[in-house]
Amino acid sequence: MPRVAGAVGTAQAAAPAPVEGTPCTVVARACVDLATRTAWLIDGGEVVRGPVRVSIGGPGQETPRGDFRVEWKNINHRSAEFDGAPMPFAVFFAPGGIAFHEGNLHTASAGCVRLERSQAEAFYQFLQVDDPVQVR
Repeated sequence: MPRVAGAVGTAQAAAPAPVEGTPCTVVARACVDLATRTAWLIDGGEVVRGPVRVSIGGPGQETPRGDFRVEWKNINHRSAEFDGAPMPFAVFFAPGGIAFHEGNLHTASAGCVRLERSQAEAFYQFLQVDDPVQVR
């Protein structure tokens, strides 16, 4: 294979740029910061909602960190795992039934990211199946 003058090593793709004020990158459509219990909606690298307060999973049921995608949505979901507990405006994004949904912000969840009602509605309307979600 011929050598190219000036070429050194292999080409590496640049890491996606961070979104100012969040721990996430421009690829994300939703971002969660577990340390500060806040979340954002992002469009084209710009924050369009947030930071908003959230409740996250407690000990033994931690909200998973990582890069996910919205898997499915259900506006009137009820938990099969927790005796039909309501999960309004559910946006499922991680294995094990982890979702954004409306709920109590004053107690730990079973791993979900709970939002107050108006925020849960906004996340439900904004996020679509296959949208990237980053949890840091």
